[in-house]
Amino acid sequence: MAILEGRNLRKTYRLSRRNTVEALKGVEISIEAGEMVAIMGPSGSGKSTLMHILGLLHAPDPNHGPAPELYLAGQNVASLSDNARTKIRARRMGFVFQDFNLIPTLTALENVLLACDYAGIRGKQAKQAGLEALALVGLAERADHKPSELSGGEQQRVAIARALVNKPEIILADEPTGNLDSDRSAEVLALFREFNREHGQTIVLVTHDAEVGEACDRVIRMRDGRIRDNGQRVATPAAAVTALPAVAVPA
Repeated sequence: MAILEGRNLRKTYRLSRRNTVEALKGVEISIEAGEMVAIMGPSGSGKSTLMHILGLLHAPDPNHGPAPELYLAGQNVASLSDNARTKIRARRMGFVFQDFNLIPTLTALENVLLACDYAGIRGKQAKQAGLEALALVGLAERADHKPSELSGGEQQRVAIARALVNKPEIILADEPTGNLDSDRSAEVLALFREFNREHGQTIVLVTHDAEVGEACDRVIRMRDGRIRDNGQRVATPAAAVTALPAVAVPA
């Protein structure tokens, strides 16, 4: 069952009155529930833009072609309002970025709790969830440490805990190993694979790193705003979620 499916996904950025960049040119993509997928391609190929659209951070362009379609667990969410997309992201998706995006004045736990607050979860329930998420990434004893007191690998694990804290169905990560050495990169990839296999979470990784691609079930290759190769799916993921609830589209 496809948890994410897109058709006619286009995105053009206007840099100035006369200068535009066509980042996506009618992309079609399907990602199965429980897959761990890498999206690869050279700089400027459109892979980060595609991830932002799949993660409802940006909306696809509705003009200059067939109507875009983006299905989350079977429901078209391509034309939702900003508010509706925000609510779905908070409840059903987790995000990890190359630069960690941690707030330096907050502790590891407080950074994780930002995602709880974003989803409307607060108080004791949020704190317990935050501590559990840090424990999952091996940082329970570092909960009170600020980012400056943590290594790069530990900071990325805090970012992963923040993505996991609300138990999302989908985790989207943009170059999650880009600022890490090879050992820390291996640790991060092992965490993603553990969550994928043991909890059935769908993982979508945007990366330049061939080793990241080799760790995934499938590699989707992009160039010039288009998918050139959808990759060979190795098998139906053993830990895949077999049934997903319908998306509750906010008003």
